[in-house]
Amino acid sequence: MSTALSSSSIYDVNPYEGHPNLSELEAEVLWQYAKLSQNIKELIAETRRVSEAPDEKLLKQLRALEVKMGLVLTLFKASVWAVINEQPLADTSSVYADTTADHTITR
Repeated sequence: MSTALSSSSIYDVNPYEGHPNLSELEAEVLWQYAKLSQNIKELIAETRRVSEAPDEKLLKQLRALEVKMGLVLTLFKASVWAVINEQPLADTSSVYADTTADHTITR
């Protein structure tokens, strides 16, 4: 079939409708395949466009988010440090007591 399928009318008009060698169901199936093919072609074109040039708006938003996350990390570290410094020092003298002394019983 030499009918050219244009992307603007493929969604509106079934180019296979009324074809003498196709049943109604076959024409409908071919039309669905043609619409699917067009959708895939558009998806490929959009994917290429997005992959070739970065999205400047998205990059600006990601940079702003990166700065905010850096600030949150700094504040978190400062908070943890403050909590650690507020804890009282434990008495460590008993931890390091001399346990090597000889405790044998003598008679």
